[in-house]
Amino acid sequence: MAALVVYKGRPALAVEKGDRLELTLPGGSQVRVRPKDVLWLHPGPASLELSPPEGEEEAAWELLQGQVVELKDLAELVYGAYTPDTAYGAYLLAQRGERFLLEGERVRARTREEVEARLEAQRQREERERLFQEGIRRLREGVLALEDRPLVQEVEAVALGERRESRVLKALGLPETPEAAHALLLRLGVWRRENPHPRRLGLALSPPELSVPPLPEEGRVDLTHLPAYAIDDEESQDPDDAVFAERVEEGFRLWVHVADVAALVEPFSPLDQEAMRRGANLYLPEGTVPMLPPGITEALGLGLREVSPALTFALWVSEEGEVLSEEVFPSWVRVERLSYREALGVAELEALRELALIFRRRRLAQGGLELHLPEVKVRLEGDEVRIRPLEAYESRIWVQEAMHLAGYAAAHLAYREGLPFPFATQESPSRRVEGETLSAMWEQRKALKRAQLKAVPAPHKGLGLPLYAQVTSPLRRYLDLVAHQQLRAWLKGQKPLSQEEVLQRVGAAEAMADLVREAERRSKLHWVLVYLMERGYEGYGVLVERRGGQGIFLLPELGLTAQVALDRPLPLDAEVRLRFLEADLPRLEARFALL
Repeated sequence: MAALVVYKGRPALAVEKGDRLELTLPGGSQVRVRPKDVLWLHPGPASLELSPPEGEEEAAWELLQGQVVELKDLAELVYGAYTPDTAYGAYLLAQRGERFLLEGERVRARTREEVEARLEAQRQREERERLFQEGIRRLREGVLALEDRPLVQEVEAVALGERRESRVLKALGLPETPEAAHALLLRLGVWRRENPHPRRLGLALSPPELSVPPLPEEGRVDLTHLPAYAIDDEESQDPDDAVFAERVEEGFRLWVHVADVAALVEPFSPLDQEAMRRGANLYLPEGTVPMLPPGITEALGLGLREVSPALTFALWVSEEGEVLSEEVFPSWVRVERLSYREALGVAELEALRELALIFRRRRLAQGGLELHLPEVKVRLEGDEVRIRPLEAYESRIWVQEAMHLAGYAAAHLAYREGLPFPFATQESPSRRVEGETLSAMWEQRKALKRAQLKAVPAPHKGLGLPLYAQVTSPLRRYLDLVAHQQLRAWLKGQKPLSQEEVLQRVGAAEAMADLVREAERRSKLHWVLVYLMERGYEGYGVLVERRGGQGIFLLPELGLTAQVALDRPLPLDAEVRLRFLEADLPRLEARFALL
């Protein structure tokens, strides 16, 4: 005779087979289980054609409030009989949980207070659902009410990458993605120009709030009698390098002074840990988010005070651009700040110019590459988006080559002294592309291997240098700061970071620096698209690649690339007029057409 049981929430017929039960499940399949795996409802005979009758649930509950009874007793009270149908009905009442609650193999009748509380909670749920559905209707219609703010905040959280799931987006039949959320906020008029990308990538958007220690008292070489020039873009607010070169009998003496950040930021200090967590300054069109407290720049930025503390790289360089020797030491310097345009008219910089061009030729002869693709500076000034192409001043080359010389000398010193160091490396490109046209530069850039930072030395093929390290921007990049910490430890005869500790810092900082670079790229593109949507655009583009019936164009005035349908054959590097058609701001895409 088969008994009626419940197995995994479904009725089943059970027959004892030794120490096991053989169950027949709805649909006819069979399974063997242990007796403790089922809930016994009725000893049988029973079938799975169950049809619980109408009963007196409320009357039974009135009698039993707060009591615990057997399922059999509940079946008899509710239905007046104990049969497979009524036993199953009693089980369903307990499972529903309105007035009765299944506790193990017995049933507890809820108290009046429990039932009322449950009914009130249900009413509240139904009211919330009603209000939610009304809010969804308004969102569909694009007419928001004040009470819809929680729904909008949920969508904003998805747009900012702060949550992955959204009941609102799901109810609207939209993908639960940041892009879909962004597009909805734009359609509703809640957002207009907001840039979500840095927050979406989890980056801090305010400066560190940490105290800045005083500059330690230590010996510094007084170089205040020498000229020193911090040459940068006009809007630069964090000058961390200054240069000067002079002619000497062997060739040139080059001075590269760098903000002595490691004098205030020691390894493992809170400032060091915060800088490692951020990886680099975050340069956005809206402004700069520094990796270190602003007080560090105020104390150490070159040229911000009459005299500045620096870590100086003094290099002797031959007439052929070969580094003959180098010194590194803390110093005091007197720095004059110049823009790249202003530097062109300074006669004292002629030796720097000559040295830079010599070293540049040497690097290129050793396999170094130079890519001259158009760049722009995008800034948000008040409510206005400004896009300014970067002028190709020759003075940029002077500063760039001085930085390369200092980085090469520092890497060489670290290698020679066995000093663990964050070396910058790059493998040879997959192919060399001849030519100076924009299309050739475009192809060459695609063939480049990614530059890497390592704790072991290796060549930097892109620069054409056997060794290289970035050491001239410790205010802006964490691994430049690590290089300075290592150099200062070596100068003082102290124990530097181990190779493993340097490697850990390289991994942590590079992971964050990748996010910083991506946030900068997306943010710049975001504001360029805002500019186009608000102003429109017609201008020239240069064809740098053909892909079937499509062409890839560089737009130098915007620092933008665009894929455009070609309605006629065009040679590479052809200049054509393009018109902006539309932009998809959430997807960071723009459409142009040929004129």
